[in-house]
Amino acid sequence: MTFEKLNLVEPILRALKDQNYINPTPIQAQAIPILLEGKDLLGVAQTGTGKTAAFSIPIIQQLHQNLTKNRGRNIKALILTPTRELAIQIEENIKEYSKYTNLCHTVIFGGVPQKKQTDTLRSGVDILIATPGRLLDLINQKFINLKTLEYFVLDEADQMLDMGFIHDIKKILPLLPNKRQSLFFSATMPPEIEKLANNILNHPSRIEVTPVSSTVDKIEQSLYYVEKTNKIKLLIELLQNKNLESILVFAKTKHGSDKISKQLNQVGIRTEAIHGNKSQNARQNALKNFKDKSTRVLIATDIAARGIDVDHLSHVFNYDLPNVPETYVHRIGRTGRAGRNGVAIAFCDHDELPLLKDIHKLIKKDITIVKEHTYRNDDIESSFLNNFKKKENNFKRNFKPKNKKRSLKV
Repeated sequence: MTFEKLNLVEPILRALKDQNYINPTPIQAQAIPILLEGKDLLGVAQTGTGKTAAFSIPIIQQLHQNLTKNRGRNIKALILTPTRELAIQIEENIKEYSKYTNLCHTVIFGGVPQKKQTDTLRSGVDILIATPGRLLDLINQKFINLKTLEYFVLDEADQMLDMGFIHDIKKILPLLPNKRQSLFFSATMPPEIEKLANNILNHPSRIEVTPVSSTVDKIEQSLYYVEKTNKIKLLIELLQNKNLESILVFAKTKHGSDKISKQLNQVGIRTEAIHGNKSQNARQNALKNFKDKSTRVLIATDIAARGIDVDHLSHVFNYDLPNVPETYVHRIGRTGRAGRNGVAIAFCDHDELPLLKDIHKLIKKDITIVKEHTYRNDDIESSFLNNFKKKENNFKRNFKPKNKKRSLKV
């Protein structure tokens, strides 16, 4: 399968060729024909599977073909996404795919002065990429009107839920025209997200590229049992390996990510941190340095990590295990993208054993335990295994098979 077989117009094919895109990913091959038919779509796919191209290419094509019919520069497509980094990344991709068309696009997000954004909106745009807060703010200020909208995309819906944006989305939905094509993408489908999708979509086609809450097979996962006080020592020891080319480390808190970054820099490991307390310029510079490999290690919180799109990201470290098991899937999905191999390493201390149990339950896969390392702690592993055995024994003790029915003697 090639992009040329997907009935794409010449300007888009030329733009894709410039990016050396020849073969569509599974979600692109399935979604593009459906969307070109004008149908609503529910896409369940992990990060890194090519979702942005899957939803943006059909929108660009349809707007390009209809541009002569409606020359007004009114907002015709809205792409809603949870973080500024992801919004910027989507806008960069749309810029690449639409370079040979006459479409106008822009991105808006909070944390920066709005004047530049509102000036662009006044000049007219066809495609708007936005985060929920800034979108509502500019709607209330009368800078944005969604009455002319034809296409609506809700991306990373489960992350929207985790970040508390569902209330904002519910405020935005009544402002959209009833007649529109809607696209809904999420890496996982908990009940709340399923309910939201039902409210947004109209008889949608459903595409599920990978099993819900699964981890990519090509990602090599390993686990280190280590005390909390020894985590930074273990991380430093592992990062001495120069074969680890680009490393994304997940910390639970903003303060924790800054602390880890400081400790790594003190031992000569070039590191930057990215989180919500950093200014937009600082976050963008950190991402730029990481992408061009002048910074080898990036420490991130979950919210800030959305939108990090780095080719050949070799390793993801779960320095702190996430409270929500689905977040583990999101995190390690930053490596092993587009069919490449990747490595995901997790640290686990005593307090995180319940979180590890939830992860095991969700992904239904064994994570390789690394036993030979300097800071190995057998007590943590024993606690984990004993807990499993205890639950198994309780189940056997409490399990009472139903009595078999006696046969009726005649």
